Amino acid sequence: MEKIIISLVFVGAVVYLGRMVYRMFFSKQVGCAKGCGTCSAMPTETNNPV
Repeated sequence: MEKIIISLVFVGAVVYLGRMVYRMFFSKQVGCAKGCGTCSAMPTETNNPV
């Protein structure tokens, strides 16, 4: 019984990580794979002449 529970947790973790990797490389969204929306709100250019 314990092996079944551990196997389900492991398979769930692999699916979760696989989904994150898939979304990171094949997503049409702008930003990162986390989905929180903060990456697209960050400025991409700075106006500081250095």
